[in-house]
Amino acid sequence: MAEVVPMPKLGFDMTEGTLVRKLKQVGDAVAKGEIIAEIETDKATVELEAYLGGVVKGWVVEEGTPVPVGSPMLVIAEPDEAVDVAALTGVQAAAPASAAAPAPAAAPAPETLPAPAGRVSASPVARKMAADHGLDLARITGSGPNGRIVKRDVEAFMKAAPAPLPAPAPAPRPAPAIAPVPVTAEDQAVPLTRLRAIIARRMAESAQTVPAIYLTIAVDMAAAMALRKQINALLPDERKVSVNDLVVKATGLALRQFPNLNASFGGDKVIRKSRINVGVAVAVEAGLLTVVTRDTDVKPLAQLAAEIKPMIARAREGKVQPADIEGSTFTVSNLGMYDIEHFTAIINLPEAGILAVGAVKEVPVVKNGQLAPGVRMQMTCAADHRVTDGAEVAQFLQAIKRALEEPLRLLV
Repeated sequence: MAEVVPMPKLGFDMTEGTLVRKLKQVGDAVAKGEIIAEIETDKATVELEAYLGGVVKGWVVEEGTPVPVGSPMLVIAEPDEAVDVAALTGVQAAAPASAAAPAPAAAPAPETLPAPAGRVSASPVARKMAADHGLDLARITGSGPNGRIVKRDVEAFMKAAPAPLPAPAPAPRPAPAIAPVPVTAEDQAVPLTRLRAIIARRMAESAQTVPAIYLTIAVDMAAAMALRKQINALLPDERKVSVNDLVVKATGLALRQFPNLNASFGGDKVIRKSRINVGVAVAVEAGLLTVVTRDTDVKPLAQLAAEIKPMIARAREGKVQPADIEGSTFTVSNLGMYDIEHFTAIINLPEAGILAVGAVKEVPVVKNGQLAPGVRMQMTCAADHRVTDGAEVAQFLQAIKRALEEPLRLLV
């Protein structure tokens, strides 16, 4: 039986995705679980797996096209099954790259189009296209099943009506003026990658909209490092626990005590998340990704370590899965492996905070009035001041510090 494959919802706040690349063409056989396309969300480019097997009967979107969540992208059916892709999806099938696109049927002039009562029947793609161009769907005649308006109808209407009246829209917020950057002949202008463009937009949005507060605390890591050494002596290489795993677990436990840090600002409310899912920032070739540990507060430390390692590997290989990067409620960013002792990080919206972790260092410390060798690590928490206050963030940091300085807490 023919199945329409829609744009999946790959995250809680995802409303649309962009079809970056088709990995299967019309007529290609597809096995369940096989990668059929690359989809770009506002966080990353992910691989789309087929949830059924069969043959690709038709694509209804082109590469580079934004597609609303739930809107059809392609049809998969049995090899010998005859399928009317346009009738099934309400969207005209995308023409192969080598074929000329068929000319849309001429539409009647706008003045003669009837305006049906109630909600107009239209495909999601047609509805979005009409909204983007300020068109009134009630003035467009549909050619799909039961008079449903599809993409080709909107295109035909736009061609027949060179000057449509735009629907009223709120005035756009003026963008801040940015002086153009001079480029000389000796300079090299490098276009942004998709991921870098996403990072630029999201980081600018966070920096411009979130009134953040920053607090730093030093942690005595001697006991934690000793416990880690004991644990790793019993584990195979692929399951060994890193310093960051200890921090992630400690953060999960602290978030359970301070739910305002495991939350989002909701305008007139604070939205406390039902689960504690700590994200781990990962440096990749194209920029930065955040992989997500789920139920971080309740999972055993060894299990967290075993889950984090393969997610980081997939992120660095460009084979990240949707579940790897969606649903984080708080983020840990660790630059200790680069010998960085202290830094501040930008909050990953819509989260309320991020923990910036520095390197574990051997330093001289004062004990009982005497200098002695010590092992210290600095952590800085950036938090959304609309959701929490300095005293609460300080107590949150103390809870993480306590869990790391008394590391048996991480095993209970």
